[in-house]
Amino acid sequence: MTGLLDPLLLPDMDRALELIIPAIEKGKNITIYGDYDADGLTATALLLNFFAELGLPAAYYIPNRLFEDYGLHPAAVEKLAQAGAELIITVDCGTSNQQAITLAEQKGIQVVVTDHHQIPRDFNPLCPVVNPQRLEHDSPFKDLAGVGLAFFLAIALRAALREKGRFQTGPEPDLRNYLDLVALGTVADLVPLVGQNRILVKNGLERMPASCWPGIMALQECAELEPTAVTTYDLAFKLGPRLNAAGRMGTAATGLKTLIAKNAFEARDLARELNTLNSQRQTIEKKIVEQIETMIDDHPDWEQHKTWVLAKEGWHQGVLGVVASKIMDKYHRPTLILNIQDGVAKGSGRSIDGFDLFQALSRVQHLLLRFGGHYHAAGLTLSTLHLEKLTGALEEMAREQLKPDALLPCIRVDAAVGLEELTRETMQQILDLAPFGTDNPEPVFLCEAVEIMDARILSDKHLKLRVRQKQAVMEAIGFGQAGKYLANSKINLVFTPEINRYRGLETIQLRILDLEPVGAATKVVKG
Repeated sequence: MTGLLDPLLLPDMDRALELIIPAIEKGKNITIYGDYDADGLTATALLLNFFAELGLPAAYYIPNRLFEDYGLHPAAVEKLAQAGAELIITVDCGTSNQQAITLAEQKGIQVVVTDHHQIPRDFNPLCPVVNPQRLEHDSPFKDLAGVGLAFFLAIALRAALREKGRFQTGPEPDLRNYLDLVALGTVADLVPLVGQNRILVKNGLERMPASCWPGIMALQECAELEPTAVTTYDLAFKLGPRLNAAGRMGTAATGLKTLIAKNAFEARDLARELNTLNSQRQTIEKKIVEQIETMIDDHPDWEQHKTWVLAKEGWHQGVLGVVASKIMDKYHRPTLILNIQDGVAKGSGRSIDGFDLFQALSRVQHLLLRFGGHYHAAGLTLSTLHLEKLTGALEEMAREQLKPDALLPCIRVDAAVGLEELTRETMQQILDLAPFGTDNPEPVFLCEAVEIMDARILSDKHLKLRVRQKQAVMEAIGFGQAGKYLANSKINLVFTPEINRYRGLETIQLRILDLEPVGAATKVVKG
């Protein structure tokens, strides 16, 4: 694998090695402190598997999303001190957890932070903090996911141990075997698939068919994926949600145990459990979305607001991020969804282009107990006494920053095409641009006046069409788009073309993004 940069270019990587290498040589008790999402779980699994290969099994700690604070927090440090931890390595968290780091040092525990979240205003590194956000804007490392940072840490550790002669009497870890874990966590965390991330994900996808990790193979089996044809879409919408479901339902350890399972039997049982958790998550999430849509219908005046802050008692804490995404996607405005319990509102927010949610929350952090996140997504906790002030402040910022048409949903298409243009040669040219994801999106096409030959609803939620234009006939699938079915014989179709593989046969399939009757006011922007 070529094109990867020197991990020592990352800030504090040299200082991290100065702590971790002696800990390895002395056989100290090392704990990998992760996060409960797919990025955090894959990063934790990567380092656990790496240390196991070194013959130094590490412990792990994953906070419970429902009952614990986010990131490295004092109560967890107390538990780890009692368990005899001597070195904590965080993955996907830790940058803003100064209180917990101070406590760890007081307890005699060394800490190394690896994290990719934005730097808080009061940042004061108390230990090695390997965070690419500390680098200049044009750094090629800036957009690594947590699992990408864990991978670069493993590269640096292996090189340092090799120089010390660690592998003269035994094999050294083959880090190519870890690339499928890196690909899964990177895609699931929606970081830009350019530069270093593109290299990691492209090579990781190539490892999927013959992964050495039983858990990765079991997840593919449960998701009914064709191992030789796994795409970033599969990682983002089929494997990633299964891992995330464990954390959302308060049992993140199930996801981690799947990724570090030692045999196929154990891995299959755990993967089936993740399937069950994912189904439960979907049921709870659907119920909350329906409640919110009823609230919106009952308050037509909300349409005048550019931001929504929706809070209620009894909403399941673990699914609020997904719910916020669905509400934002449907109504196209920055949205916070919060659960209220014991006078405290806690939840997640999602935002649209043009409104930096993290920066907005930074401006009102005096109202918040805790917050963190990115441009488009954030988590926060505050007293219910400050809900009204928060709502007003966000609305005022949105009115300053968002243009009048910013709340109008649209689909930007790359080109208008005819079905006959979607040949095998064209598809190969498209696939050469893969892997697709954030900042390297799949091409989106508009095909006008397409005739519907056959239409079916699958599992009460998916739309399956057989369409024709001139002499070209193709299958089209709209996941979760059953509600968009039109009886019209001719439609305009917005889609992404893909290769569908079934029982050894390959056909071109259209993945539906939107559709409308011919003659309707268009919802697409060309170019």
